[in-house]
Amino acid sequence: MLADYLPAYRIRLRTERLELRLPDLDDLAALAEQAASGVHGPDFQPFKNAWTEEEPLARGRTAILWNLRLLSSITPELWCLPFVAVHEGRVIGKQDLAGKQYAITREATTSSWLGQAHHGHGLGTEMRAAVLAFLFEGLGADYALSDCLEGNGPSIGVSRKLGYRPDGVELQIYKGKRVTSLRWRLAREDWEAHRTHEVAIEGLDADARAMLGLGASQA
Repeated sequence: MLADYLPAYRIRLRTERLELRLPDLDDLAALAEQAASGVHGPDFQPFKNAWTEEEPLARGRTAILWNLRLLSSITPELWCLPFVAVHEGRVIGKQDLAGKQYAITREATTSSWLGQAHHGHGLGTEMRAAVLAFLFEGLGADYALSDCLEGNGPSIGVSRKLGYRPDGVELQIYKGKRVTSLRWRLAREDWEAHRTHEVAIEGLDADARAMLGLGASQA
């Protein structure tokens, strides 16, 4: 089985409405369909690399190839777990969690997108709450990080709701113009004070932990 060689594939995060898991090829095809159908409206571009401005087929292909790249580059020192979010048996989006030298830093970065048809139902908050529980409860984190472009109201709203605090800005270039990216930081005590969902963590055994750079005694 795949999980015998890639034990992080055993991990499942379950909330009241969602399951988060690492994607197989069928999941990636379903994720591509969400990307092709649209991720956001025309009034605001939330992504610094603007991949969602491609044609539908290209958007779907990008979703598949990018996530295959993330899966193929996981090492104990540098990893990004591209969880797909499954609602009522259907992949609706993805929720990333990325760490660099995590055993030392004890912090990781979240990022996500959700098919546009699934916006407005609190699912984005629930997705992020799931990986935050995994990060703080399962992996023993001190901090979670996030960022978004200035003006991204939904992302800012999720960060504030879950207890993140502003953590500075970073200037980016988008189509030859300067844009501002807002950084957010969530400390363990703020996460504990703002918990919104119960999350069940499955499959985080010693082998899965080792794949993420953690020995059995480190959390």
